[in-house]
Amino acid sequence: MLGALAVLGGCQAWSPAPERLDAERVEKSFVERDCPAGRCATVEVESLRFPGAPGLSERLRDALLSMGSGITSGESDVVASSWEEHAQTFFDEAKAARERVPELPGYQSVFKAEVYDRHADLTTVKLDSYVFTGGAHGMPLTKFMVIDERERRVVTLDDMLREGQTPAYREALSRAHLRWLEKQQAGADFAESWPLSMNRNVAPFADEWRVRYNAYDIAPYSYGQPELRIPVQALEGIVKPRYLER
Repeated sequence: MLGALAVLGGCQAWSPAPERLDAERVEKSFVERDCPAGRCATVEVESLRFPGAPGLSERLRDALLSMGSGITSGESDVVASSWEEHAQTFFDEAKAARERVPELPGYQSVFKAEVYDRHADLTTVKLDSYVFTGGAHGMPLTKFMVIDERERRVVTLDDMLREGQTPAYREALSRAHLRWLEKQQAGADFAESWPLSMNRNVAPFADEWRVRYNAYDIAPYSYGQPELRIPVQALEGIVKPRYLER
C-alpha cells in the first residue's frame, strides 16, 4: 500500500498531514486593591493556549508579556514570568504615580491574542496590547506570531525569506508604502517627515502579506497602526515557496 502511495505521489515519500493546532481561550482579569474609587489600575487578558503544544503556549504568553515590559516609567526591561507578576508590577507603578499626581486616572492595560489567519498549515496569531497611564491617550502595540504547524515552531521573516533576498523584500515594502501614501492622499512633505522604516512584523495571508506598523512608526498617532499590503505575486523569488502556498 505504501508503495502505491509513493507512485501516486510522483515517487515522493508519503507523510501524514500535520495534526491540527487547536487553540483554547485564556482569560484573566486583575484589579488593583486599596486604591481610590474610580482610579484603580486594571489588567485584562484575553489570550490563547495550545493544549497539544505547551512550548508554543509559553512562547505566545511570553511574547504578550514582553509587550508590557517597561510600559510606564520605562525603567525596567525585565519581562514578567506570569500575568500575576505583571499585574503586581503594574499596580505598584500606578500607586507610585498617584503619590506624585493624586488626581491621575486609573492605569489600564489590555492584552489580547487571536488567530488572525490560517491557511496551508500556517497559523498567524495577532498579539495586541493597549496601555493607558494618563495623558491624552493610551499606546497600542501589535505583533504577529507566525506558526508553521508542520514543524510546530514559530517562524520569523528571516526564516521565510530566501537567502540574500532582504533587499528585495525592502523594495517590495517600499512599493507597498507608496501605494499606502497614495491612498492616504499624503504628499511629499508627509513622506519626508514620516519616512519608511524596515519592518519584520509580517502576517503571511494566502493572497498578500500584511506588514503592521505601530503608532508613530511611519505616521502620526491619528493614523493608528498603518498596515502595508504586499501581493504574493510581488514576493515570488523573494520568499521561500513554502510560505507562498495557498
